[in-house]
Amino acid sequence: MCELSSFSGHPARPSPESQNENCWFDARCPPPYNRGHPMKLLISSRNAHKIREIRDILGRPGLDLLSVDDVPGLPDVDEDGDTFAANALKKARELCRASGLWTIADDSGLEVDALGGAPGVHSARYAGVHGDDGANNAKLLRELESAADRSAQFHSAIALVAPDGREWVAEGICRGRMIHEPRGTGGFGYDPLFVPDGFDQTFAELGSDVKNRISHRARALAEARRTFPLDNLE
Repeated sequence: MCELSSFSGHPARPSPESQNENCWFDARCPPPYNRGHPMKLLISSRNAHKIREIRDILGRPGLDLLSVDDVPGLPDVDEDGDTFAANALKKARELCRASGLWTIADDSGLEVDALGGAPGVHSARYAGVHGDDGANNAKLLRELESAADRSAQFHSAIALVAPDGREWVAEGICRGRMIHEPRGTGGFGYDPLFVPDGFDQTFAELGSDVKNRISHRARALAEARRTFPLDNLE
């Protein structure tokens, strides 16, 4: 079962009406990355798989979805939050401030019941090196070797931050189970080990068409499409 939730946060900065000509936005965000392109949306990621998923789900005519690599000089963001939502908001806030663009960010990971919710926010660096999928999967299998309960969930938080400080967050959860050895060549991360509820195949076997309908990120992005002002990025 996959679940959705969303909320709108309070602005972190004053609204445009309360700002003067020397507001942080105008002073710190040089063109062309500010008011000249209101329908540009920055994806706060360099992960090609994640960027492709977001573009597949949110892409539409009139919305230019940029990656971090499309905007020179953007900083790396230290994901040190203790929740997925906190990390997504931090990434979106910092890169929105640096670029002057509306910015969307995702933080997501795997929560295994028998491990008390681990690897959680440490999913990408569970074995020590960020993005080493093979090592992360191997460590997870070792820790689950004697576990009778293989239930788990993927959890995604999507944050949108506007240059005037408004913020939105949507979350999605997809329940499933961990198998004993990797299967499939698609996807990334823990996809070869995760079988979503209602299916017999792993995320890595299901293919992007199915995954983009049922995954945690797909569910969070669907909620984002419903609740975020993606048709009016001004």
